[in-house]
Amino acid sequence: MSSSSEVDVVIVGAGISGLYQLYKVRNLGLRARVIEAGSGVGGTWYWNKYPGARCDIESTFYSYSFSPELEQEWIWKEKFTGQKEILRYVNHVADRFDLRKDITFDTRVTSAIYDESAKRWKVHTDSEETIGAQFLVMATGVLSVSKMPEVPGIDKFQGNSYHTAQWPDNGVDFTGQRVGVIGTGSSAVQSIPIIAKQASELTVFQRTPAFCLPAGNRPLTDHEIAQTKANYATLREAERNSRAGIPAVPTTKSAFEVSDDERRAKYERGWQDGNFIHIIQSYSDVMINKEANETICEFVREKIRSIVKDPQTAETLCPRSYAFGTKRVCLESGYYDAFNSDHVHLVDLRKTPLVEITASGIRTSEAEYDLDAIVYATGYDAVTGALNRIDIRGKGGVSLREKWSDGPRTYLGLAIAGFPNLFVVTGPQSPSVFTNMAASIEQHVNWIADCIAYARREGAAEIDASADAEEAWVAHASAIAESTLYMCTNSWYTGSNVPNKPRVLLGYLGGLDNYTAKCNDVAAKQYEGFLLTPVS
Repeated sequence: MSSSSEVDVVIVGAGISGLYQLYKVRNLGLRARVIEAGSGVGGTWYWNKYPGARCDIESTFYSYSFSPELEQEWIWKEKFTGQKEILRYVNHVADRFDLRKDITFDTRVTSAIYDESAKRWKVHTDSEETIGAQFLVMATGVLSVSKMPEVPGIDKFQGNSYHTAQWPDNGVDFTGQRVGVIGTGSSAVQSIPIIAKQASELTVFQRTPAFCLPAGNRPLTDHEIAQTKANYATLREAERNSRAGIPAVPTTKSAFEVSDDERRAKYERGWQDGNFIHIIQSYSDVMINKEANETICEFVREKIRSIVKDPQTAETLCPRSYAFGTKRVCLESGYYDAFNSDHVHLVDLRKTPLVEITASGIRTSEAEYDLDAIVYATGYDAVTGALNRIDIRGKGGVSLREKWSDGPRTYLGLAIAGFPNLFVVTGPQSPSVFTNMAASIEQHVNWIADCIAYARREGAAEIDASADAEEAWVAHASAIAESTLYMCTNSWYTGSNVPNKPRVLLGYLGGLDNYTAKCNDVAAKQYEGFLLTPVS
C-alpha cells in the first residue's frame, strides 16, 4: 500500500557520505530520512565484496575526522584496509551515533520531483512511499552502478557468472574450476591473485593493461598506531590543505630539471610506498607533458618486465596507449606475479577481440575458451550513473537526464541550476575521484550542512544555483581538464567506458585545497552564485 511522510531532508544513500550527512543534519535539529537500496550501511564497501577488495588510500586518512573520540577509539590494523574491516568501521559509526533509526533499507528511490508551488521535493520509492522534504541530498556515490561489457551472449553461458560489484555475501570457492576474468582494472587486479590460488585454470581477458604499483600492505605497528593517534589533529590539517586529501609536499620542479638518477629514486620511493598520488605529484609537469609522464610509464614498465618472467606476457601487461595516472592507478598484491604461474593465461583482446559469450565460455576472434565460471570485472557507470538512474525533475519539469544530455553541469559539483534545494555529495566537477574520497566527502557534507543552515536562517523557501555561476564553474573545470593529459585518455574518468555517454572529465582537477578555498569563499560572500527565494 502507498504511504506518505514529511521530513526536512531526504538523503539518498547510506554510505560514508550519507551517514555523515545524516549526522550533520540531525545536529541542525532537522528531521531526516535516509533511503538505502542495500540491506546495510556502507555504500561501496557494502556492495563490493569481491576477493581482495581493499582501499587504495592509507587507513590513517580514509576515515572520518569529525569526531576526535571516534579517532581515538578505533584502531586500524593495516596500512591499506580491506573491505571487511572498512565495513565493520562504518557499522561501528552507524551504531555509535545511533544513525540506523533514520535509515530505510532495501528501498530504492525511483523518482524525485520538485513541487514548485510548495517548494518541496516529492521523493518516490519502490515501496510506494512518497516522502516530502524541503531539501534533497544525493549521496549516491561515484562508483555505485556496475556495468556489463557490450558483448552478445551474456545470458547464454551455462556456468556461473559474477560481477565484482555484485559479489555473493558468502563468497565464491573457485577450487578446481576453469575461470575467466574479463577486465584488468582495480577489482580484477585485486581479485586475480586470490582466484589464481583456487582455480585449476585462470584466463584473464585484457583489453587495456593497467598501471599497477605494489600495495606493500602490512600490519601497522603499535608504535605507528600510537603516533597517529597522538598526531591526528596535525595530520588532518595537512590532509585538508593538500591537493589530493593526502599530505604531500608540493613541487614546482619539472621532471627534466633533475638527473635521471634523482628522478628514478623519487619514483622508486613511490613504488615502495604504494603511493600513486605521490608519484603523480612528484613533478609539476608529469600530468601535463607527455614526455615527462613517459618517464613514469617506462619506470613502471621496467618493473613489470622484472617481475613477469615470460617476455611476451610482460610486454602485453605493459600499458602503452595512455599516460600514467589518466586511468585509475591500481595497487597490486601479487597481480603481476600471478602470471608466472603455468595455469594463469593472458589473452590480449586488442589483438584478438572478444566476439561473444557462449554457452560453454568465451569466444574471441582467434579461439574459444571453455569455462566453468566467468568473472566480469568490467567497472561502473561512474559519478553520474546513480543520479541518472533516478527520474529527477527540477523546475519546469526538466529532468536531470535532459539537462545533462551533453554532459553534467553543476555549480561546484554540489548544486545544479534549476534544481533548487538539491545537493550532490562528490558530484561531477568536484575533486572527489581525484582525491582521498573520505576527505572530499567530509568537506562536501560540512559545506552542504552549512548551506542548509544558512537558507533556514534567512527564511528561504529555496536556494538554487544561478545559471551564470554554473556556466562559469563548468568552464573553469573544463579549462583545467583540457590543459592536462586526462582528456587524451578514454576511461571512466571521462565516461568513455559507457556507450553514448558524453565525453567530459567527470572530476575537478584544481585540487582539494583550492576547491575548498573556493567553496569557503562562496559561503563567506553569502553563498555567492546562489539565488534565494523567501517563503511566500
